[in-house]
Amino acid sequence: MTDTTVGGVVGQIFDTIQPVTEAGLHGFFELLDKQPIAFVLLALALGTLVGKISFKTISLGSTAGTLLVGVILSMIAEAAYGITYAIPGILSSFMLLLFMYALGLKVGPQFFSGLRKGGVAFVTIGLIVWSLNWVICYFGAMSVGLAPGYATGLISGSYTITAILGVGQGALASGAYVPPEGMSIEEVGANMAAAYAISYILSSVGIIMLIRYLPRLFGRDAKADAKLAETEFSGGAVHPVPGAPGAFDLGFSPYDLRAFVVVHDAFVGRTLLQLAADYPEAPVLRIMRDGVVLDMAPDTCLVNGDIITVRGDIHDLIFTDGQLIGPESDDSIARNVVLEVADVHIGVHEHSGKSLAELGHIMSGGVAVQALFRAGTELPLGPESDVRFGDVLRLTGPDIALRSIAKKLGGQLILPTMKSEVLYLAIAMLVGYLVGIITVTISGIPFALGTSAGVIMAGVGVSYFRSRNPNFGGPVHEGARSFLQDFGLNAFVAVLSANVGPKVISALDGDTILWLGLIGLAGALIPPFIAFWIGIRLFGLNSIISDGAATGARNSTPGLNAIMEESGSSVAAVPYPVAYALTTVLALIGGYFSMILS
Repeated sequence: MTDTTVGGVVGQIFDTIQPVTEAGLHGFFELLDKQPIAFVLLALALGTLVGKISFKTISLGSTAGTLLVGVILSMIAEAAYGITYAIPGILSSFMLLLFMYALGLKVGPQFFSGLRKGGVAFVTIGLIVWSLNWVICYFGAMSVGLAPGYATGLISGSYTITAILGVGQGALASGAYVPPEGMSIEEVGANMAAAYAISYILSSVGIIMLIRYLPRLFGRDAKADAKLAETEFSGGAVHPVPGAPGAFDLGFSPYDLRAFVVVHDAFVGRTLLQLAADYPEAPVLRIMRDGVVLDMAPDTCLVNGDIITVRGDIHDLIFTDGQLIGPESDDSIARNVVLEVADVHIGVHEHSGKSLAELGHIMSGGVAVQALFRAGTELPLGPESDVRFGDVLRLTGPDIALRSIAKKLGGQLILPTMKSEVLYLAIAMLVGYLVGIITVTISGIPFALGTSAGVIMAGVGVSYFRSRNPNFGGPVHEGARSFLQDFGLNAFVAVLSANVGPKVISALDGDTILWLGLIGLAGALIPPFIAFWIGIRLFGLNSIISDGAATGARNSTPGLNAIMEESGSSVAAVPYPVAYALTTVLALIGGYFSMILS
């Protein structure tokens, strides 16, 4: 490359940077306006750092931190430089849907268990939160003399449901509500937007903090209660169902690998086939002779000095096999036998009704049964446990042995994967999205499940069916699922903060902003606080389950993320969709009536 070419490239770079550096902060905020992706990434980075700051064990968390940073950046741009950020909503909507789908994948099997165990309680909590929010916002705005439109905006913002603004605008456009004399439809709409912006920001940060620390406020240990809730909603199962996070963790096992030097006559001169028949509880997994790994053919015969690797009950290996086989060996090659965990769906009828003991001849090559699932439910495991067509066996053992057994059982071996199936993700999200946009209008009020609820239910459905057949839905790596969940929500919040921030500036006038802030916070925080208390006192719910129902009733996805971070568990998401779906519909109805009653 010539000096002229290099100079040209460097010159182009400076031509891009120079306008920004010369304009200083103004140029920086203009750059964020022209490059909205840069705004999102900056808000994510700074928000995550702010969220990590802890004061006496209390912190905002990454979601609230991102929202706060994004709003501050957009407010500075608007107030100081007259720059109004407007990032296309399709980006935030898509990121939110990714979060909802990833969350649904994680909680699917527990969702239906949650309906059976606490459906009435979850619905009641939803009704309490919705009704109290409406009363506080509507009558609060009326009592302090706020102009028409503010009450609807307060309900929308404190509930963080933007669609309520659309319902209010629909009431104005259809003539269902006629503004008082001297006031235009546009002024009522501006009031709604201002109330929404102020209450939305305060409510979003406030509800995250409230939901995060509600268990602690009532003297509960979030992590301990989450473990109890996981046990309760698992029905006593100790292994994650097929397709669930942690399903392929090897975990504790009474079986172990040991290597021994063959010196005793009971093994010298014996073939692998003979040893398998004589010692089925301690199968030979590897043979080394003079530093070379031998082929594991059934007729392979052991000689004095061979090193063999066996797998069996650790107690027996310690106290028996050392005396029976010979001295133990620390040879690294002999001991380097990789064990896998895999799920196998029973796909042939010939084994249906047989006990695990009767299938012992199939479970060869060092393979052990770790768990047995039927219709997504873990069954007690023992020699007499019967296996039926459609069951799922979780096996541990060497890869080659697992594949051989899967073939005999008529199933496909499902192993841990570093990949995620994009095809199923796209189809499931599309179906959930389309279901969510189906709208039925009754008396001028549109009823819809909502795209967020539709997509989370799609994720729930995929994980629910996968728990019954791990072949369904394609492999999903837990790291990829977790990334979609965390990044999707925080990116959604970052975009939202850019668009809401400028509206706050227009509402900073007189006492109005004070009332909007107070009423909005009261409407956002008091209802879930009371509902949480009723959940644990009246219904006897676990604090994390009651918290999950309360944040679902408040339609606060960031709040749900906060309690999951605090408890170190996703079990709070079990009641979330139930209360969420109910209150989404009720909130729209309430928003419509708050407008026409103004």
